[in-house]
Amino acid sequence: MTLLIRPARAEDWPAIWNIVEPTIRAGETYALDTAMSEEAGRAYWLGQDKETFVAESEKTVLGTYYLRTNQPGGGAHVCNCGYMTHPHATGRGIARQMCLHSLEYAQTRGYRAMQFNFVVSTNERAVRLWQSLGFHIVGRLPLAFRHPKYGDVDALVMFRQLSATDLTPRTSLHHPA
Repeated sequence: MTLLIRPARAEDWPAIWNIVEPTIRAGETYALDTAMSEEAGRAYWLGQDKETFVAESEKTVLGTYYLRTNQPGGGAHVCNCGYMTHPHATGRGIARQMCLHSLEYAQTRGYRAMQFNFVVSTNERAVRLWQSLGFHIVGRLPLAFRHPKYGDVDALVMFRQLSATDLTPRTSLHHPA
Protein backbone atom coordinates (compact mmCIF):
# COMPACT_ATOMS: atom_id res chain seq x y z
CA MET A 1 0.00 0.00 0.00
CA THR A 2 1.35 3.39 -1.01
CA LEU A 3 0.70 5.96 1.68
CA LEU A 4 0.92 9.69 1.03
CA ILE A 5 1.36 11.83 4.15
CA ARG A 6 0.63 15.49 3.55
CA PRO A 7 -0.53 18.60 5.40
CA ALA A 8 -4.25 18.54 6.13
CA ARG A 9 -6.50 20.89 4.20
CA ALA A 10 -9.84 22.36 5.28
CA GLU A 11 -11.70 20.00 2.94
CA ASP A 12 -10.13 17.01 4.75
CA TRP A 13 -12.11 17.70 7.92
CA PRO A 14 -15.02 15.28 7.25
CA ALA A 15 -12.54 12.42 6.68
CA ILE A 16 -10.50 13.45 9.73
CA TRP A 17 -13.64 13.58 11.88
CA ASN A 18 -14.50 10.04 10.71
CA ILE A 19 -11.22 8.98 12.32
CA VAL A 20 -11.18 11.26 15.37
CA GLU A 21 -14.81 10.83 16.45
CA PRO A 22 -14.82 7.04 17.07
CA THR A 23 -11.52 7.31 18.95
CA ILE A 24 -12.87 10.07 21.18
CA ARG A 25 -16.21 8.31 21.73
CA ALA A 26 -14.46 5.06 22.75
CA GLY A 27 -12.65 6.97 25.51
CA GLU A 28 -9.84 4.40 25.70
CA THR A 29 -6.75 6.25 24.46
CA TYR A 30 -7.19 10.04 24.71
CA ALA A 31 -8.04 12.11 27.77
CA LEU A 32 -10.78 13.96 25.93
CA ASP A 33 -14.46 14.38 26.72
CA THR A 34 -16.22 11.44 25.06
CA ALA A 35 -19.18 13.73 24.36
CA MET A 36 -16.98 16.30 22.57
CA SER A 37 -18.85 18.04 19.78
CA GLU A 38 -17.60 18.00 16.21
CA GLU A 39 -16.89 21.74 16.51
CA ALA A 40 -14.78 21.19 19.64
CA GLY A 41 -13.07 18.23 17.99
CA ARG A 42 -12.14 20.36 15.01
CA ALA A 43 -10.84 23.15 17.23
CA TYR A 44 -8.73 20.61 19.14
CA TRP A 45 -7.30 18.57 16.23
CA LEU A 46 -6.81 21.50 13.84
CA GLY A 47 -5.90 24.08 16.49
CA GLN A 48 -3.64 26.96 15.60
CA ASP A 49 -1.00 25.53 17.94
CA LYS A 50 -0.69 22.44 15.73
CA GLU A 51 0.41 21.36 12.29
CA THR A 52 -1.96 18.62 11.19
CA PHE A 53 -1.32 15.94 8.59
CA VAL A 54 -3.32 13.20 6.90
CA ALA A 55 -2.17 9.82 5.62
CA GLU A 56 -4.03 8.75 2.52
CA SER A 57 -4.01 5.86 0.12
CA GLU A 58 -5.83 6.07 -3.21
CA LYS A 59 -7.30 9.42 -2.10
CA THR A 60 -8.83 7.87 1.03
CA VAL A 61 -7.72 9.34 4.37
CA LEU A 62 -6.71 6.46 6.64
CA GLY A 63 -4.93 8.32 9.42
CA THR A 64 -4.13 11.72 10.82
CA TYR A 65 -1.64 13.25 13.19
CA TYR A 66 -0.72 16.62 14.61
CA LEU A 67 2.61 18.03 15.70
CA ARG A 68 3.01 20.91 18.12
CA THR A 69 5.50 22.45 20.51
CA ASN A 70 5.21 20.53 23.77
CA GLN A 71 5.88 23.50 26.05
CA PRO A 72 6.58 27.17 25.30
CA GLY A 73 9.73 29.08 26.18
CA GLY A 74 12.42 26.87 27.68
CA GLY A 75 10.64 23.72 26.50
CA ALA A 76 10.08 24.82 22.91
CA HIS A 77 12.80 22.53 21.53
CA VAL A 78 10.64 19.48 22.35
CA CYS A 79 7.58 18.63 20.28
CA ASN A 80 4.50 16.55 20.95
CA CYS A 81 2.28 14.58 18.57
CA GLY A 82 -1.09 12.85 18.56
CA TYR A 83 -1.92 10.09 16.08
CA MET A 84 -5.16 8.41 15.08
CA THR A 85 -5.84 5.72 12.48
CA HIS A 86 -9.25 4.93 10.99
CA PRO A 87 -10.73 1.96 12.91
CA HIS A 88 -10.95 -0.07 9.67
CA ALA A 89 -7.29 0.57 8.84
CA THR A 90 -5.56 -0.45 12.07
CA GLY A 91 -2.81 -3.04 11.88
CA ARG A 92 -1.62 -1.92 8.45
CA GLY A 93 1.43 0.08 9.55
CA ILE A 94 -0.21 3.48 9.13
CA ALA A 95 0.59 4.72 12.65
CA ARG A 96 4.20 3.58 12.20
CA GLN A 97 4.51 5.49 8.93
CA MET A 98 2.90 8.59 10.43
CA CYS A 99 5.27 8.48 13.39
CA LEU A 100 8.30 8.05 11.14
CA HIS A 101 7.07 11.00 9.07
CA SER A 102 6.57 13.11 12.20
CA LEU A 103 10.05 12.29 13.52
CA GLU A 104 11.65 13.39 10.27
CA TYR A 105 9.41 16.44 9.92
CA ALA A 106 10.06 17.50 13.53
CA GLN A 107 13.79 17.55 12.86
CA THR A 108 13.29 19.81 9.83
CA ARG A 109 11.36 22.17 12.11
CA GLY A 110 14.31 22.32 14.53
CA TYR A 111 12.93 20.17 17.35
CA ARG A 112 15.54 18.23 19.29
CA ALA A 113 13.20 15.74 20.98
CA MET A 114 9.66 14.39 20.91
CA GLN A 115 7.61 13.68 24.02
CA PHE A 116 4.30 11.93 24.43
CA ASN A 117 2.78 13.33 27.62
CA PHE A 118 -0.03 10.88 28.26
CA VAL A 119 0.10 7.41 26.71
CA VAL A 120 -2.57 5.25 28.31
CA SER A 121 -0.79 2.17 29.67
CA THR A 122 -3.51 -0.22 28.48
CA ASN A 123 -2.89 0.95 24.90
CA GLU A 124 -0.23 -1.77 24.67
CA ARG A 125 -0.11 -1.77 20.89
CA ALA A 126 0.82 1.92 20.83
CA VAL A 127 3.35 1.52 23.68
CA ARG A 128 5.09 -1.31 21.78
CA LEU A 129 5.07 0.73 18.56
CA TRP A 130 6.54 3.84 20.19
CA GLN A 131 9.21 1.75 21.92
CA SER A 132 10.11 0.05 18.62
CA LEU A 133 10.67 3.55 17.20
CA GLY A 134 13.11 4.53 19.95
CA PHE A 135 10.83 6.07 22.58
CA HIS A 136 11.52 5.34 26.24
CA ILE A 137 9.12 5.41 29.15
CA VAL A 138 10.50 8.21 31.31
CA GLY A 139 7.57 8.59 33.67
CA ARG A 140 4.49 6.85 34.97
CA LEU A 141 1.43 8.69 36.23
CA PRO A 142 -0.29 6.24 38.58
CA LEU A 143 -4.02 5.77 37.96
CA ALA A 144 -4.15 9.03 35.96
CA PHE A 145 -6.62 7.80 33.31
CA ARG A 146 -10.16 6.59 33.88
CA HIS A 147 -10.55 3.78 31.34
CA PRO A 148 -14.15 2.83 30.47
CA LYS A 149 -13.39 -0.93 30.70
CA TYR A 150 -10.47 -1.25 33.13
CA GLY A 151 -11.12 1.56 35.59
CA ASP A 152 -8.26 3.78 36.71
CA VAL A 153 -5.04 2.91 34.86
CA ASP A 154 -1.60 4.45 34.58
CA ALA A 155 -0.55 6.94 31.92
CA LEU A 156 3.01 6.95 30.58
CA VAL A 157 5.31 9.77 29.57
CA MET A 158 7.42 8.67 26.60
CA PHE A 159 10.43 10.49 25.17
CA ARG A 160 12.79 10.26 22.24
CA GLN A 161 15.77 12.41 21.36
CA LEU A 162 15.82 13.58 17.73
CA SER A 163 19.21 15.24 17.41
CA ALA A 164 22.75 14.39 18.37
CA THR A 165 22.66 17.19 20.96
CA ASP A 166 22.92 15.64 24.42
CA LEU A 167 19.51 15.66 26.06
CA THR A 168 20.42 13.13 28.73
CA PRO A 169 17.97 13.57 31.61
CA ARG A 170 19.40 15.27 34.65
CA THR A 171 18.16 13.55 37.77
CA SER A 172 19.52 16.01 40.30
CA LEU A 173 17.24 18.76 41.52
CA HIS A 174 20.30 20.84 42.30
CA HIS A 175 22.11 22.95 39.74
CA PRO A 176 25.91 22.93 39.59
CA ALA A 177 27.45 25.76 41.59
